[in-house]
Amino acid sequence: MPLLRSTAAALLCLLLIPAASAEDSALSRSYSPPEKFANDFGDFRSPLLFADGEKVESAADWAKRREEILSTWHGLMGEWPPLITEPDVEILETVELENITRHKVRFLWTPTEKTTGYLLIPDKASESPRPAVLTVYYEPETAAGIDGKPDRDYAYQLAKRGFVTLSIGTAEASQAKEYSLYWPSIEEATVQPLSMLACAAANAWHVLASRPEVDPARIGVTGHSFGGKWSMFASCLFDKFACAAWSDPGIVFDTRPSVNYWEPWYLGYHPKPWRKRSVPTAENPARGLYPELLEQGRDLHELHALMAPRPFLVSAGSEDPPHRWKALNHSIAVNQLLGFENRVAMHNRPKHSPNPESNEVIYAFFEEVLKP
Repeated sequence: MPLLRSTAAALLCLLLIPAASAEDSALSRSYSPPEKFANDFGDFRSPLLFADGEKVESAADWAKRREEILSTWHGLMGEWPPLITEPDVEILETVELENITRHKVRFLWTPTEKTTGYLLIPDKASESPRPAVLTVYYEPETAAGIDGKPDRDYAYQLAKRGFVTLSIGTAEASQAKEYSLYWPSIEEATVQPLSMLACAAANAWHVLASRPEVDPARIGVTGHSFGGKWSMFASCLFDKFACAAWSDPGIVFDTRPSVNYWEPWYLGYHPKPWRKRSVPTAENPARGLYPELLEQGRDLHELHALMAPRPFLVSAGSEDPPHRWKALNHSIAVNQLLGFENRVAMHNRPKHSPNPESNEVIYAFFEEVLKP
């Protein structure tokens, strides 16, 4: 997956992305860390250092370092199967909603497995190519606004605002408490499940990009909690996503119970029987790749840096308090090296669950970044 695979459309996307508005809004304030954390890089190893310790000093250096990070993480997590770049999408059902047409669709999201999701198209979307957003969660009905869960209906709300949206989720796996995707099988997975979810999101990007109503250069991705982790890995590992908003995923490794990257459905895959679900202890240690990542001193700020110069927003709750700016400052430094400002944002709320205020910041972010 070489860095130079970016298409002309992806390059055009960077030209379309504006700097943060000068308007004093919750979103514009989110681009600046509190004074307490400004220029505080914590104990994280700078992504602007090559593996051999040499410093990244130019955009050309960063291109090489970016490829080094991407190659290293794919090597650790397992290489993706080939992407499905020409998707065959079945429309199973169509419902007219106010000013939105909702299609229930089915398509391959791995080379051997189909998923069912919801494609929401605003009325008159065919008049000009629209921006689009992929939403990811435990099941696709939530973001599509079908099951009535409050403040999680991202796909529906964004469609009301003029975006084409596609809502997908791991419904069957969630019901079985396996949650994720396992390639080529759950018995012998060769790709860490969270990375395989990112691969599936990349295939869903191609579903959106194939629609005549959608501008492929303006497709973002978002999700909450489990979906926050999923959307973070998807956008960091697949650079055709123009931007991303991650809702309280736990943006770095931590021992909080909900920042649980050690679980076998994230980065701690091992064959069943799985370890008992809990924070790792001496009696119930983490297994698989996760403890190896800790031993190597790696953390997720390396993946965040792969977003540069694409903008991203952390819609932060209890799992991502303000001190997470110590990790985010490293992405700011990468963007500054590349000559970009206002590409990294974090909006904080006290609780894990999203609320109307935090969601309005997400919607404002996508409107500012993706609408010309």
